[in-house]
Amino acid sequence: MQVCFVASLFCRIAVPENPTHPLDAFDRAILAILQQDNTTPQRVIGERVNLSAPAVQRRIRRMEQSGVIQANVAIVDPTALGHPITIFVEVELVSETAGDIDEAKRRFLAAPEVQQCYYVTGDVDFMLVVLVPSMAAYEALTRRLFFDNANIRKFRTFVAMDRVKAGLAVPVT
Repeated sequence: MQVCFVASLFCRIAVPENPTHPLDAFDRAILAILQQDNTTPQRVIGERVNLSAPAVQRRIRRMEQSGVIQANVAIVDPTALGHPITIFVEVELVSETAGDIDEAKRRFLAAPEVQQCYYVTGDVDFMLVVLVPSMAAYEALTRRLFFDNANIRKFRTFVAMDRVKAGLAVPVT
């Protein structure tokens, strides 16, 4: 999943289809519209995809219930909320037992500064996307998440200089 921060944009987040509820062309067309603007009235969606508003409503409800549509969120500009710094962090654990990995996941989930957390393959164990108001705030976060945790072997920080592209839309084709 990708992250996008655009002031006043509303979106729905879509995930791969559920095999017990396969997506058809209508569902995919509806998702394409909702990913651009989830405030689009169901009547307008129906006109665009040649379905009635109640049929669109039923399909959206089914996709929400099956987990294809995971959330309805407002995507806001982090700078407008005082969090102008985006940082990518590679994290390597000392021990990779299932319990240690689960504990790291819990810690990262609990930190509001961590916008995204991925458990990954390769030379590191986790990749984090972090939003902070200042480098001082990031330093405090590193002390809390990394330095105070004996299971963190090392971490590497990459500070974003410019957001060239950010988005949440998942290809529907």
